Amino acid sequence: MNERFQNPFRRPWMVNNGAASEIDYQHNKNKGGLRLRVILASGIAGGIDAVITYPTDYLKTQLQLDGQKGAAKQYSGVTDCITKTVRWYGLSGLYRGLKVVLYGAIPKSVVILTSFDSFKSLLSDDKGRLTPGYRFLSGLAAGVFEAFIIVTPLENIKVKFINDRRLVQPRYRSFLHGIKLIVKEYGILGLYKGVSATIVKQGSSQSIRFYIMETGKEWYKGDVSSANVPRSVVGLIGAFAGAASVLANTPADVVKTRMQGLDSHKYKNTADCVIKMFKEGGIPTFYKGTLPRLVKVCMDVSITLRDLRRRVGCV
Repeated sequence: MNERFQNPFRRPWMVNNGAASEIDYQHNKNKGGLRLRVILASGIAGGIDAVITYPTDYLKTQLQLDGQKGAAKQYSGVTDCITKTVRWYGLSGLYRGLKVVLYGAIPKSVVILTSFDSFKSLLSDDKGRLTPGYRFLSGLAAGVFEAFIIVTPLENIKVKFINDRRLVQPRYRSFLHGIKLIVKEYGILGLYKGVSATIVKQGSSQSIRFYIMETGKEWYKGDVSSANVPRSVVGLIGAFAGAASVLANTPADVVKTRMQGLDSHKYKNTADCVIKMFKEGGIPTFYKGTLPRLVKVCMDVSITLRDLRRRVGCV
């Protein structure tokens, strides 16, 4: 690497403390193309995760968009949703809309996996350590940041594409055609529908996940700060962190999905959506799709962190 180039993203404390989400720059300081490796590793991890977990994401979104009764209700539960999807479209039906997720996998993963480290660097002490409160705050700040930057627009596009597949005659012929129609009908600001619910969901998710990841890794290392944490342990801690976040904020995720679907015009704002959903079916309405979301998120966090650990040894 050019000696005159001062990498602004170096995080030397990661060698000893093993942060939960970024590449060990100090360890690799003499290797070229570090920034490219960060992007590629994060993107590959996000792409692999998307392919493996998409069916559960598809099922979760379908159930969350499903009506409570009458003609608007298509599915009686997870099993019924799987059965009807396979019957109508074959096994490939569980991957309808995957392209939309894959197109956003690289930028979304890069933002999510680097934002926590950036906020951690602002709050950590000179040895790179965070107090429990700052761990939680770092994750919260990262979640809010990524919700604004990339998650809300991508989730709007994803949910609308999946919702479009529920129509007798889907309107979106391709990814570009769908984007064109979405922008034409909702405007650029339409890509930020449900932003408040997304902020609540993403902020709480990342604060819980990264708090548990950092705490779990410290617990495993004990008094040996330089101890290596095996990939299997990273995966288990990641799955537990994912499960905890799902149990804590599924209502926010359901509200977000409703606000970003094709029927979002029914709601004046997020508060109105919450009130109407409660009148529609009470508390259970806010927990639709919990099981597939639980499976999806546990695999999501575990696979992503394990893959980064294997490729670049960063977690």
